[in-house]
Amino acid sequence: MKYAFSTLGLPGTPLTEAAALAATHGYDGVELRTHPEEPLHCGSPATDRAAAVRAFAAAGVGILAVAGYARVAAEGPDEPVLAELRALTALAADLGAPYVRVFPGGDPDSAEADAIAARRLAAAAPFAEREGVRILLETHDSHRTGAAAARVLDRVGHPGAGALWDVLHTWLGGESPARSSRALSGHLGYIQVKDVASAADLTPLGLGRGTLPLAEAVAAAPPGGWLCWEYERRWYPGAEELPGLLTAGREHLAGLVRAARKEVAHAE
Repeated sequence: MKYAFSTLGLPGTPLTEAAALAATHGYDGVELRTHPEEPLHCGSPATDRAAAVRAFAAAGVGILAVAGYARVAAEGPDEPVLAELRALTALAADLGAPYVRVFPGGDPDSAEADAIAARRLAAAAPFAEREGVRILLETHDSHRTGAAAARVLDRVGHPGAGALWDVLHTWLGGESPARSSRALSGHLGYIQVKDVASAADLTPLGLGRGTLPLAEAVAAAPPGGWLCWEYERRWYPGAEELPGLLTAGREHLAGLVRAARKEVAHAE
């Protein structure tokens, strides 16, 4: 497996520092939160994009994804959403990132939310594929389970669109990791891991300190893929700072991967 972390845990941190932290603590890549309050976003000029590429290349770390905020199932006209998807895809292509993260963001009570999301993703997926990028629908908000995300992606049926499995949200949705993995089979881009104390307290914790079924999620993960730690310090400024947790977090994930491999070998 390959390991990454999200810059959501390092709000406002310069990209050279984020890249250096990844290299120092043994991570293979970084997921870049793409928002105007961050160093890099869709409005960033070509010079800033090129500088980011140089910084990560110098550190020997990949840019896993551009984590955008497009809401593909939201009601309203398609064109503003499609324009945002094109901008995110172009940014990812400029950075050499294989993935763009988007949210559903629909009305959970709407019978049209699946159709809206599928229509927009189907329209954007060919452009993304031409740019060497895959748009990933995160298991989140109106489509928080793997089954819900798969309903949309089965309708899209294009390799330029896939799924980002956020383990927290599928758990909150009452879906086991095994069920999430089966639902997202054929769609999965990568997995976001995190840990929290309970469903009532979502303050981020170091991996392994909380209650999320991380061992089961890792065991259900396809071999050779990415595990990305999304530590949500941006939303919880009182949480412990991420840099001091990075090495222990990667070691915890690596331990879960080793344990899963042993289980597979024992079963064989």
